Amino acid sequence: MSKTKLSKETLAILKNYSHINSNLLVKEGNVINTISPAKNIVSESVVNENFEVEFGIWDLSKLLGTISLFEDPEFEFGEKSMTISGKNGGKVSYYYSEPRLLTTLTREVKMPEPVISFKLTESIFESIQRSASVLQLPDLCIKSSNDGMIELVALDKKTPTTNSYTVEVGTNPKPGSTFSFYLKNENLKLLSGDYTVDVCSQTVTRFTHTEQDTTYYIAQESDSSYHD
Repeated sequence: MSKTKLSKETLAILKNYSHINSNLLVKEGNVINTISPAKNIVSESVVNENFEVEFGIWDLSKLLGTISLFEDPEFEFGEKSMTISGKNGGKVSYYYSEPRLLTTLTREVKMPEPVISFKLTESIFESIQRSASVLQLPDLCIKSSNDGMIELVALDKKTPTTNSYTVEVGTNPKPGSTFSFYLKNENLKLLSGDYTVDVCSQTVTRFTHTEQDTTYYIAQESDSSYHD
C-alpha cells in the first residue's frame, strides 16, 4: 500500500457531506457522491485524489474527528481498513463498513431542462441563511416578481403573516412566466462559494459550484409551481 494525503478541498467536501449523510461509500476513481437518508439531497464532487479501492464509512464525522488527531496525516487504503498516520509516529487502523449497510446513490441524477437560471454569490447565500436563522424561517422560495425579476425569499410558507427576507438575483428569462419554487432551508447544505443555480419545473434544483467540480441536486417541495 502506498501512502497518500488528502487535499484540504477533499477534506472540506467530506466535512460538508457528513452534514448530508452520516455514512459514505467511496468508489474507485476520483468521484465522491452522497445522498441524504430522505433522498432529497444528492451531491457529486470530482476530487484531486484517485482512489484505488472502494471503501465504506459508517460514521463520517467520527472519521473526520480521527483525522483531526494528526498533523499533516497520511493515508494507506487497504482492502478492509485504512491506516492514518502522523508525523509523531502514531497511527490508527480505521476499518471500513459493509457497503450494503450504507445509504448510497444507486443511479445517475438526470436533470430536466431548466426553466430559469441565475448566479448565487456566497455573500447573498450567507445573508439568506443568517436572516432565516434570526427570523426562524424554514423555507426558501425562488419566485418571479411583478417587475420581471427573480427573487429569493426566506419565509415560513405555513404562516400567512410570515416575516420574510427578499433579495433579487437575476432577470426572469420569460417576463410573462410566473413561478414559485420552494426549498427547505435545512436542505441547503452547500460548500462555501459562488454557484450557478438551475431550476427545472419538475421537482429539482441544481447548484453548481463555480470554482470546483461540485454539484448539488436538491428536491423542491410539492407545492412548487411554474406557469409559462
